[in-house]
Amino acid sequence: MANPTGSTYADPSTDTDRRHPDPPAPELAQPAVAVAVAVEIYDQVYHLRGIDPAYIERLAQIVDNKMRAVSAHGGTVDSLRVAVLAAINIADELESLRQRHDLLAGSLTQSQRNLRSRAGSLAHLLDEVLTGSDTRKAG
Repeated sequence: MANPTGSTYADPSTDTDRRHPDPPAPELAQPAVAVAVAVEIYDQVYHLRGIDPAYIERLAQIVDNKMRAVSAHGGTVDSLRVAVLAAINIADELESLRQRHDLLAGSLTQSQRNLRSRAGSLAHLLDEVLTGSDTRKAG
């Protein structure tokens, strides 16, 4: 599971934890310390490690809620199948949000281009007006 300050993974086969930290920020004097967090997802306890326990708990709650929704909707009791279907649902949500982000980022970029162009045009018009008034004053 990824969080803003690093990534935390639980290996379901061994229930061992692996942390792949992001590079430390240069302004930090001491590196953040990963702490152990026990979370329950779909009636199973997982021991995870991460820098922000509240964030890990929120992620676990999202996964648990999604698995329960998939199970209730599909009526399946196979936890592996429920987990895979929940993962597909979460991946679908992620991809939809990425597409929306890309669309909004493109709109923002286009808006910035338009504003720069308009600002350039206005600056040019202002230069013409000011140059014209200087000529009139001199004459």
